[in-house]
Amino acid sequence: MQKSPSHLKKANALFRQKKLEEAEEVYQKALQNAEGPLIDAIFFNIEYTRKKLREEVKQANPNALKKPDWLDKEVFEKIVDLALFDISFYEKKYPEIAKSEKNLLAHYLTKGVKEGLDPSEKFNTKYYINENPDVASAEINPFIHYVTSGRHEGRFAKPTPYITKYKPEPKQYIPRIKDSAKKTPQIIKPICFYLPQYHAIPENDKWWGAGFTEWTNVKPARPQYKGHYQPHIPHDDIGYYNLLSSDAQKKQIEIAKQYGVGGFCYYLYWFSGKRLLEKPLDNMLADPTIDFPFCVCWANENWSRRWDGLDHDLLMVQDYSEEDDIAFIENISKYLKDKRYIKIDNKPLILIYRPNLFPDMRATVKRWRDWCSENGIGEIYLAYPQSFEHVDPAVYDFDAALEFPPNNSNPPSITNEVTPTNEAFYSKVYDWRVLLDRSDNYKDPGYTLFRSTNPSWDNTARKKNKGIIFENNCPKLFEKYLTNAFSETLARRENEDERIVFINAWNEWAEGAHLEPDKKHGYAWLQAVRNSQLSLRDACNTKLAIVIHAFYTDVLEEILHEIQWAKNIESSIYITTPHEKKKDVEDVASHFSYKIFVRAYENKGRDVLPFLKTIPEIAENNHEFLIKIHTKKSLHRADGDNWRKDLYSQLLSFPKYVRGLIDFRNEKDLVLMSPDGSLVPISYYWGANEENVLKLCEKYQIKFSRDGHYKFIAGTMFVARVSFFKELVDKEYILSDDFDREAGQVDGTLAHAYERFFGIFAYEKSKKITSFGYQEKEFSYAEKTI
Repeated sequence: MQKSPSHLKKANALFRQKKLEEAEEVYQKALQNAEGPLIDAIFFNIEYTRKKLREEVKQANPNALKKPDWLDKEVFEKIVDLALFDISFYEKKYPEIAKSEKNLLAHYLTKGVKEGLDPSEKFNTKYYINENPDVASAEINPFIHYVTSGRHEGRFAKPTPYITKYKPEPKQYIPRIKDSAKKTPQIIKPICFYLPQYHAIPENDKWWGAGFTEWTNVKPARPQYKGHYQPHIPHDDIGYYNLLSSDAQKKQIEIAKQYGVGGFCYYLYWFSGKRLLEKPLDNMLADPTIDFPFCVCWANENWSRRWDGLDHDLLMVQDYSEEDDIAFIENISKYLKDKRYIKIDNKPLILIYRPNLFPDMRATVKRWRDWCSENGIGEIYLAYPQSFEHVDPAVYDFDAALEFPPNNSNPPSITNEVTPTNEAFYSKVYDWRVLLDRSDNYKDPGYTLFRSTNPSWDNTARKKNKGIIFENNCPKLFEKYLTNAFSETLARRENEDERIVFINAWNEWAEGAHLEPDKKHGYAWLQAVRNSQLSLRDACNTKLAIVIHAFYTDVLEEILHEIQWAKNIESSIYITTPHEKKKDVEDVASHFSYKIFVRAYENKGRDVLPFLKTIPEIAENNHEFLIKIHTKKSLHRADGDNWRKDLYSQLLSFPKYVRGLIDFRNEKDLVLMSPDGSLVPISYYWGANEENVLKLCEKYQIKFSRDGHYKFIAGTMFVARVSFFKELVDKEYILSDDFDREAGQVDGTLAHAYERFFGIFAYEKSKKITSFGYQEKEFSYAEKTI
């Protein structure tokens, strides 16, 4: 989600107006979503703004603060420079202290910090301590830490609201679909992590009490703050099941299949030859009627009383050795040989939860691969969940990695936004929506990385008042998250075996992460999986025309590389070009295996006239939607390349097309969808086009209203319904002779007028135009001209 440019522009304007405090606040917002070199630039702007603020403070009251004798001079100067201690604020908030203390800064640093007092509106002492446990555990003064190092490390001095366009919807109960419902397609194979701890074992009886299972923690869970959803109560369809019952497992698989889940990944617990909680997996293996794909993930952490896998109060310990390597792979070989086991290129998929805990993972991998090769299994496919690290799997000689949200996600804290129901509240609350926001713009790490999703997270059933909770999630937002993951996977993975998305989890009830139905939501989380599969199938089967006007063949090649996903769906590519460019365009197109039609026209009317001339053919070929783009360079603009790349990043993204198609399906009057930042009011940018626009209105018998809320898509690149443009060209008002020959014009031509007229035509036909809606930015590349 790229909001930094618009916030940065606003902050710079505020700085020029000498509204320094406002400028600093907006710079901080820009910093939240900045990437790469932009981060350093914004940091510089923040520091420079603070410097100017400090100069103002010194001029207004140069002797306001007095340095305590014991305080380092350099630290004191930084406190003054940053204006983090406000005497007026401290006096007003703590009047009794102000009456008795001569040096308020000295009081705050020695006593106030310990009492959780705040030095100004710019620093929240309790927040900083809670969000930085390393500082608290080291018994470092939090204020001094922030002044000297924390701010340079990107730590926040006070709660910063997380900004996102996504709003959680009220959580609705969704009943189970009927058995007669159409089968859920499986374009993508979702694999759910599966916890087997729903039956008693002697070890748990000993450690936690007789009859202990996961339900023992789940049942007594209680809300920790107002609005906190606890306890999670399983739906009557499944109840508090016992996994030693084959009926319970069969019921789970029946539900999973019905909603389009593609397999379970069973957690496997192995401790130097000792297996725990193995019976559900072994019972499933022994019963061929339980027909469902599966794989295993060795959860190779120590077991401790703190449920965190760390080396405190240990119950079961890992002891790695060469002999244990062989014993492990030999033990799980019975699963790898089963016909239901999930394979990639005929290689059994094995997940290792924490490869970094092995003394020499690569040596272990070699032993495993050699053993499997010598014992009839063949090659194996190794992957690890990125629960604690993000390294290239090649470091361990693995084949792939997979995301493991919400672990290792560095989410924004919203703990300060909840109201605890008891004083002993030490849990951390984070905003789940950051996971969805990041999925809107997936990054390619340069190695095989399977996408993963997570419906929710709340481990207070285990951790009580010291848990981790993610709020602001809901089944509808989870559906968007899944749709992003599914569509990105289809676009990126040519190998069908690798079209996998993991879900954390199927039944982690004590961590609040379960697709299984509960009494509050019913089957809503599972319905999200089904809906995402249906949306993806719709996108694959809907006839799409990608219309490219090609003048620059180097940019055409760039476009054709970006739309590799078009091979996976019902699509055709229509390339329009001037006659003199046709041979070069055909040469570029010949290197791609798309269904391509090259159409040459006279070099006039920019990209608009060729596009309109191609509409009848597109409609005749029964295309329902189109994506219109052109090889834009905008040589007259210094930012032309950035504009093109921004537009392409949105319009050539398959996940964004799929999400856009869902909007088209939901809104029958929606006819045009613009890239973010390109939907501009006509009144904002008339340029030299008013006369031609009014002539078009007259020709199409449209009464132009000066009060009309007309908008147009700057750059004429968009997604659209073919039927909308068919109606427009069927009027037979489009004459080639009316258009100007191309002579480098940047405004004022009939093509520029049509660019604006499309919006007027839509508005007067009571149709809707919208933008993708991923980014909060207005008129990114259009300068106001009336």
